[in-house]
Amino acid sequence: MTEYGRGPGSEPWHPEDPLYGDQGWGGQQSAHGQGQYGGQQQSYPHDPYAQQPQQPQQPQDPYAQQQPQQQPQDPYAQQQHYQQQPGYGAQQDPYAQQPQQPQQPQYDTGGWGTGQQPAAMPYDTQPAADPYGGGQGGYGESHDYYGTPEAYPPPQPPGRREAAAQQAPTPTPDWDPEVQPEETHPFFTGADDNGDRDDNGDGKDDEYNDEARASRRGSRGGNERRGKGKKKSRNGVACLVVSLVLVGGLGGAGYFGYSYWQDKFGAAPDYAGSGSGSVEVEIPKGAFGYDIGNILKKQGVVKSVDAFVSAQSENPKGKSIQAGVYLLHEKMSAAEAVKMMVDPNSQNLLVIPEGFRNVAVYEMVDKKLSLKKGTTKGIATAKRSELGLPDWAVNGKDVKDPLEGFLYPAAYPVTKETKPEAILKKMVARSNEEYEKLDLEGAAKKYKLDGPWQVLTVASLVQAEGLTHDDFRKMAEVVYNRLKPDNMATMRKLEFDSAFNYLNNQSKIKISTKEIRTNPDPYNTYYHAGLPPGPISNPGDEALRATLNPTGDGWMFFISLDGKKTQFTKTAAEHEKLNDKFKEQHGLG
Repeated sequence: MTEYGRGPGSEPWHPEDPLYGDQGWGGQQSAHGQGQYGGQQQSYPHDPYAQQPQQPQQPQDPYAQQQPQQQPQDPYAQQQHYQQQPGYGAQQDPYAQQPQQPQQPQYDTGGWGTGQQPAAMPYDTQPAADPYGGGQGGYGESHDYYGTPEAYPPPQPPGRREAAAQQAPTPTPDWDPEVQPEETHPFFTGADDNGDRDDNGDGKDDEYNDEARASRRGSRGGNERRGKGKKKSRNGVACLVVSLVLVGGLGGAGYFGYSYWQDKFGAAPDYAGSGSGSVEVEIPKGAFGYDIGNILKKQGVVKSVDAFVSAQSENPKGKSIQAGVYLLHEKMSAAEAVKMMVDPNSQNLLVIPEGFRNVAVYEMVDKKLSLKKGTTKGIATAKRSELGLPDWAVNGKDVKDPLEGFLYPAAYPVTKETKPEAILKKMVARSNEEYEKLDLEGAAKKYKLDGPWQVLTVASLVQAEGLTHDDFRKMAEVVYNRLKPDNMATMRKLEFDSAFNYLNNQSKIKISTKEIRTNPDPYNTYYHAGLPPGPISNPGDEALRATLNPTGDGWMFFISLDGKKTQFTKTAAEHEKLNDKFKEQHGLG
């Protein structure tokens, strides 16, 4: 069934069909059953229960491949209106696109306006769709897909497309490239939060705001804009604000950059001059450049750590600064601080010389700490068990002072607040540290002594009698040779004047034979054989090492004629000659 009749059979296309010949793109002709100018289609009776024969296929538009499921459309169908027939409702456009439309036959040449009628195609086996149906019992309106303003225009043949392109006017852009776009932000336009302008500054919208906004949004053909001068003024204020922000940012960046440069590459902050006042500064053991600088800065001596480190590097003796207590000044230059610290006179130290007895050390502590005489000795006696003595230290009844030999000779930093027991503990700790470096136990076994305590006693005798390092080694050999059981020259007696002077707390050179031979004190080595009960002094490092490494030349005797040089002999006859000479020089009989 075709769309031009309701007969059961097929009908060829009539020459009045607008698609006949040039397929609707050539001269416009009336469709079958329609007046050429009336736009009125004839009506045919329709049996709604009759089986609908197949519709012949419509001719195929060669451009249909680019637009699927669309049939050739009369370009003038958008302007044509169909009048209603009684009983049928609105007539449907026979060329409008229908869903599931049977395929139209292909033209034999595929050209435009050939005038040839296509051959009839066999009917399709599928029933044709009712072009009038709305699917509801009656005949509803058809939808023209090109009949709305939003739709794209129907396709045109190539010839007409080119003509339409030549006749179409050049589109005018909706903006003027010569005119700069207008600012719309409220900051530049002066609008309030609602978008309204207040050009006179009274806080209310001006009466001509609507007109002004219309002018700004209006024609682009040269209408004069309003408020042009005020916008320039507001734009200038905005530029000024931005400039001030940029200048402030650059200034801040420059300041921080200069500060960074000064911190990294500039001269370190420093005081000038030698300062004033007095500051007692204690430098602990193991402190170096930056550590010392931090201590000095905290106590107000130098202004910066970097200044001190720099001055210490520039001073040739700067690296020789040792642990100790220094008497410095407040707010002194770093160079002056380094200069004072390398000078021993500026150090607030308690220096214990080698070979000093404990009684002399106690007096030095009292004097340094401004204490009453005898204070330190009393504390040493009362708290000797709390001072850190080693386990091998002997506290026998004959030992005059168990701390003898443990107040190691060195320089100890002290302050006005230092307590006597604190300084004594430091001395004992230092002696333990030094003795652990030596193999006192091995030396005791090698030379047949009763442990480290006797080795320390030998070292104290060597320290008291010797004058030089060479003397120390020979003196140690003399001790070991006289302690031998086969010593028949002295009968294992040491006969050291230093031990007799210790028990009497004296330092005499001239000692009478009667006095020295009759005193039964255990420390009198003229009276008793062997070693004294304990050390008689605090030996230094050289004496200790000489005790562990004596000479082996067979020295048995020694004497100093002038108190500056010690002479050693191997036989008693050689010693008696030197002894007679000594008596003659000093008037001893």
